[in-house]
Amino acid sequence: MRKAIRVVVLAGLLSCILYLIANRTSGDNGVQPGKPAPDFELYTLDGQKARLSDYKGKRVIVNFWATWCPPCREEMPDMQKFYESYKDAEIEILAVNLLESGSKEETIAFAEEFDIRFPILLDENGQVSNVYKATAIPTSYLIDSNGIVQHKIIGAMSYSWMVSQVTRMQ
Repeated sequence: MRKAIRVVVLAGLLSCILYLIANRTSGDNGVQPGKPAPDFELYTLDGQKARLSDYKGKRVIVNFWATWCPPCREEMPDMQKFYESYKDAEIEILAVNLLESGSKEETIAFAEEFDIRFPILLDENGQVSNVYKATAIPTSYLIDSNGIVQHKIIGAMSYSWMVSQVTRMQ
């Protein structure tokens, strides 16, 4: 059993590393800080349509992730804690699940396991992650209330880091 767990964890880490290498060598690093965040529309886990532009005037974390990704699993409790602490402060989290590498059922189980209360959006064919060039996961974009990307983060975010970075954006 331990050997199987190690294999799964190593496979997930290897996948993340390969995505990172592909992203750095592609020549196009996607959406960068200082640029407007491209708008997108995706369905939420509960079947509602959501657009990034629906959150204009709020600070937004757009987080690209997958259920099989160990660093994604690591950051979810901190993201949920941050969301609960700051949801009334005009701050939103949009968790964009890379559904092409998993299933909706796995995503539902993941959301239940981590008691996720922020919106989970389903990028079924990778269209949005392609626009953002979010090939390493997790990758997060911190977007200010004017729709400008302030930070691009590759890797897991901690609660304290989110507090220090997101709460000081306009």
